[in-house]
Amino acid sequence: MNADLRNLPLDERIRLAEDLWDSIASDQKALPLTPEQKAELDRRLDIYEADRDAGRPADEVIADIRKRL
Repeated sequence: MNADLRNLPLDERIRLAEDLWDSIASDQKALPLTPEQKAELDRRLDIYEADRDAGRPADEVIADIRKRL
């Protein structure tokens, strides 16, 4: 890790990391999917369209996980 970055306060390093990630996310269309990624997404969409199971709400799933911990 760059020594200059280590000298920054932790909250500032976190903010910089978040800003960097946000800049990457806003440019995600610049990163085309590989054929394998596209095939996997198509496969998952086909399964969803055949089943139409919308799953469970996240809060319900999280509550079940917490019960098992």
